[in-house]
Amino acid sequence: MKIGITCYPTYGGSGTVATELGRSLAMRGHQIHFITTALPYRLSGYVENVYFHEVEVFNYPLFDYVPYSLSLASKMSQVALRENLDLLHVHYAVPHATSAYLAKNIVAKKKKLPVITTLHGTDITLVGIDPSYYDITLFSIENSDSVTAVSEYLKKETLSKFAIDKTIDVIPNFVDSEKFSPETPIQKDCVKEPDEKVIMHISNFRAIKRIPDIINVFEGVRKHINTRLILIGSGPELENVRRLVDSKGLTDKVSFLGRQNDVSKLIPCADIYMLPSEHESFGLTALEAMSCQVPVIGTSGSGMDDFLGDGTAGFLYPVGDVDGMIDGCLRILGESGLGEKMGANGRARAVERYNVDNIVGKYEELYESVI
Repeated sequence: MKIGITCYPTYGGSGTVATELGRSLAMRGHQIHFITTALPYRLSGYVENVYFHEVEVFNYPLFDYVPYSLSLASKMSQVALRENLDLLHVHYAVPHATSAYLAKNIVAKKKKLPVITTLHGTDITLVGIDPSYYDITLFSIENSDSVTAVSEYLKKETLSKFAIDKTIDVIPNFVDSEKFSPETPIQKDCVKEPDEKVIMHISNFRAIKRIPDIINVFEGVRKHINTRLILIGSGPELENVRRLVDSKGLTDKVSFLGRQNDVSKLIPCADIYMLPSEHESFGLTALEAMSCQVPVIGTSGSGMDDFLGDGTAGFLYPVGDVDGMIDGCLRILGESGLGEKMGANGRARAVERYNVDNIVGKYEELYESVI
């Protein structure tokens, strides 16, 4: 199949999933065309059967706001005709599903162009429900040929927030368990002292990730166990987080590693992975940590319930429950064999239920059905 994929190319879960999906499909022999404003950050180096089409946005002084969605629709239609695409698969509804709807109608007299929209989270729970976007988000979802969500939680949230007359299929996120493996860490001494335990977090440093909670949990854990905090990523809250770390006198015990294109060799260095977000529609980095045999501390009442809710691979707590998270970390780090047991359980679950072959196969079946 010839598949057009559009996502945000920046650091974040939706772009990561879209890129890894495209890469996996290409390895299966499909022709993948990324239609984005920049090369997706996880798409470095040449990949056979993968093509990149840059969306160039015309910036005219009359425009207070650059009309990205229109430039994207135009580029989608051009690529669809030139490359004879079989379908468009857009990740994150706003505005990608809208642009795909326009592209589909632009080329309608020349070819059929089915559209699949995958919902990832804040496109529904935050951006899409804003009054300025609600109606166009609802319209674009309902006019997609197929709609998927990355978790049961997100499906329920979508149905509760939008009066959608549309079937939503749940196809969860996935992990390459060979790449994200406990057997492939970097030299651990590069990121920690020999006697330190490591708590790790990876994100785009937005307020919704509640990184101050991580700092407060780390401060509490350090009172009992020699621990280092490793923060990976960048974003609008980064400088606020740095100031908080400095104010608590933790500067020498917190490592800021910035954006990393490949975290698969860093995650195995952790003893605990933390993702205490306001809400997570799935929590891809938590799944990647599980695949690396690292126990997870996360947020209950979110998409992480789908794969961490039974407490065998980590602990989930209500949003903002810093004391509970401190206790959970101390149990994992302090109770003999608990961290190892949780890590093994998480690794087994990631391999059995969320491996790349199973999930990508579900997308292939979906593509064939809409074509």
